[in-house]
Amino acid sequence: MSAEGHLIRLIATDRIEIPISSMSGRLKRQKKPIALEASNEFKKVFQGDRTYGKVVERDEMKARGMKNGIETFSERYPKYGEILQETIAEERKKTEKHLYFGMQPGCRITADDYREVMTNLGFTPAMAEELYPALMDVSRKLSRKREEERSIMIG
Repeated sequence: MSAEGHLIRLIATDRIEIPISSMSGRLKRQKKPIALEASNEFKKVFQGDRTYGKVVERDEMKARGMKNGIETFSERYPKYGEILQETIAEERKKTEKHLYFGMQPGCRITADDYREVMTNLGFTPAMAEELYPALMDVSRKLSRKREEERSIMIG
């Protein structure tokens, strides 16, 4: 391929990335509020006709990585190092709340469900209808297993 061919492919890739990245960002921003709304509808566990969900709270000690830097800082500034260590210990003890969700065995998300999400992204109903088959084809190729349980941190 020539230099111009590579540049054309680069420009086309860049131009396609912008709207896809924008849609991806919008989808990611929508997930947590939707998950919070869903979890507010039930306390711990939900078993619906097509879906299920469960809220799980975990107390976990989170490793934050910068152990050597903190040790060096604590040696140089023992008074502040002690305060820093206490603050880190408090942060590590915080509870995380996750919503686990998935589909009931044998159930599926309908085309109408997907098209509704697409119209909420700003697609017209006609555009959603036209793009739906292509998006589902790509989705199927990227995701071999559809029945897996997923989770999102909600608190």
